[in-house]
Amino acid sequence: MKTFNLLRGLAALVAAVAVSHAALAADAFPTRPVRIVVNTAPGGLTDITTRLVAQHMGEALKQPVIVDNRAGGDGLIGIRAVKSAPADGYTLLATAGTIALQMAVREDPGYDLVKDFTGVGLMGRSPYLMVVAPTAPYKTLGEYVAAAKANPGKVTYASAGVGTAVHLATERWMHQLGIKLMHVPYKGNGAAMPDVMAGRVDMILEAYGSSSGKLKGGQLRALGVTSTSRISALPDVPTFAEAGAPGYSYYTWLCIVAPAGTPKDVVAKLSEALRSATGTKAVKDRFRDDGVEAMNLTPDEFNQFLAREVTQAQAAVTELGLSKQ
Repeated sequence: MKTFNLLRGLAALVAAVAVSHAALAADAFPTRPVRIVVNTAPGGLTDITTRLVAQHMGEALKQPVIVDNRAGGDGLIGIRAVKSAPADGYTLLATAGTIALQMAVREDPGYDLVKDFTGVGLMGRSPYLMVVAPTAPYKTLGEYVAAAKANPGKVTYASAGVGTAVHLATERWMHQLGIKLMHVPYKGNGAAMPDVMAGRVDMILEAYGSSSGKLKGGQLRALGVTSTSRISALPDVPTFAEAGAPGYSYYTWLCIVAPAGTPKDVVAKLSEALRSATGTKAVKDRFRDDGVEAMNLTPDEFNQFLAREVTQAQAAVTELGLSKQ
């Protein structure tokens, strides 16, 4: 009996030590730099927003937060890389709504958003601008649509890749107007921009935050905005709804997720750091200037949001009649 009691006491001690060590490890997180993988090329909205937010997350976490661009495969390279990363909170993914959309447009995306990832939180959402080269023959959104109707399948548009938010937003607009454009996908909006500015591709949907410098510098011209009302920074640019697509609006959302299995207390710390970052005056001011609306959800709320987005993406792809890749 004494031997049994001794063994039981030792087992209890080992369990207590293990719990204590786990608690200490969680309290200590992070003890080294955190890496956020961005699944697009540098220069687009996701990249610009992530770099701004990462700087302030680092201040909250008291560790550097490093941004690592892993573009390619219509965003899938970065998504799959983070899916396979250790679930310890040190490798995260920053992405747009693309992460939900790719599941709808791919036969085998190589991941399941709901099963393979857990939400850290939303950074914000933004409408798109339709932008063209300053030398483009289209001075208005109506002129672009007229050209598309007169030349089915010949007027072009660029996107960040097949199954990205830019792709789906454009397809929805085309579907509503009954026009056909030629799709030219790139490895992110940033990679497409030189061809758009040079007029080699007719247009792209791009957020104001990542195009404002080029608009002010005369390298791009904005024809329309996908928000429900005109944005204050460009009061003369009409909404798509005003320009012939009643009821149309589209916002892309930007988020941070972690590999499934990341400890909840670690996710909570990361989520708190994200909320702290988006709550700083510097980020608030930049978001306001860039037309980005901050969105704060708890990890549980965000996971529910992601599940709904996957369902809605499947419905949208079916409605638009897009074939799976």
